[in-house]
Amino acid sequence: MKILVIDDERAIRNSLKEILGDEGYQVDVAEDGAMGLEKAMKEKFDVIFCDIKMPGMDGIEVLGKLTEEGVDSSVIMISGHGDIDTAVECIKKGAFDFIQKPLDLNRILITIKNATDKAALVTQTRILKKKVYGQQMIGDSEPMQHIREIISKVAPSDFRVLIMGANGSGKELVARSIYEQSNRSAMPYIDVNCAAIPSELIESELFGHEKGSFTSAIKQHKGKFEQADGGTLFLDEIGDMSLAAQAKVLRALQEKKISRVGSDKDIEVDVRVIAATNKDLQKEIQEGRFREDLFYRLSAIIIKVPSLDERKSDIPMLVDYFVDQVCGEAAMERKTFTPEAIALLQEKSWPGNIRELRNVVERLLILGDPKISAQNVRDYVMP
Repeated sequence: MKILVIDDERAIRNSLKEILGDEGYQVDVAEDGAMGLEKAMKEKFDVIFCDIKMPGMDGIEVLGKLTEEGVDSSVIMISGHGDIDTAVECIKKGAFDFIQKPLDLNRILITIKNATDKAALVTQTRILKKKVYGQQMIGDSEPMQHIREIISKVAPSDFRVLIMGANGSGKELVARSIYEQSNRSAMPYIDVNCAAIPSELIESELFGHEKGSFTSAIKQHKGKFEQADGGTLFLDEIGDMSLAAQAKVLRALQEKKISRVGSDKDIEVDVRVIAATNKDLQKEIQEGRFREDLFYRLSAIIIKVPSLDERKSDIPMLVDYFVDQVCGEAAMERKTFTPEAIALLQEKSWPGNIRELRNVVERLLILGDPKISAQNVRDYVMP
């Protein structure tokens, strides 16, 4: 573990360096705020001890700069002139803790342990979020800014949302973003891919079943509506749902009640439904494959997700994101793309949308040069 000590008193710097060094920590020192800030910006430290009263740039200013620059070290403020108001100000500005001089060794070691425990927990949380949530909504093109604006307005409400867009365009990311910004974000988020469930099982999957209601029903099963009670239910590819299941979904939305297969007992549910489809539901309605009344129940708000061909200016940012993601997952050395390679990718048509782009980035990272060139794109991507 690496620790930085920022203090204008040589005796304090040297004693902390010696004591913490004896405890097995790697310790660096800085004699003033400017030097400490420079070191913290260039090198990663797990913990930073920073004195408050220093000539030139004081500790409060150093703390503010570290917070502004996104340095994620745990900063522990130290001072011989501290009071409660100073300690509170430090914590508000992002300090992990505040210790008064004269410094007590046991207090220092306990604070270091607490800081590293917190850092480890934050890291584990980030990893877990990546596993659970997967990708993010990447891009600052005009269509993406428009979608973010709609999400920010819609998310706090309980309005039902219908997300429309081609396969691989990121409909599920829009749904997840709505959920995360909603008042139900602490409650369950349940997603169902309606196209992946056989028509004869979709009702059981959504509404549950009672034991013995059909041959393989060996025990009672709670459906997705019950599992999402109080939270959000994402019905992906709802255009593939059977008409019989559509009728039950309509009833659930109208009455806020469901009944399990094999039971006539009503169960009240409080669920916000977000649906998505890659189909033209108006055409499906005309051809008798989708209920018009259900369409209007689902589509209080309609969000149309642009294809990648409609937001090619986002490709450089998406490529950079996928490079980090793929290299991190595969524990491989990070590669870069030349501007010419990026320009060639922007010229290409993307029928498979974001999903296709990620596959292409993965292929180029495996097969391409350390600095991926336009020729690599021609060799491994272009037809």
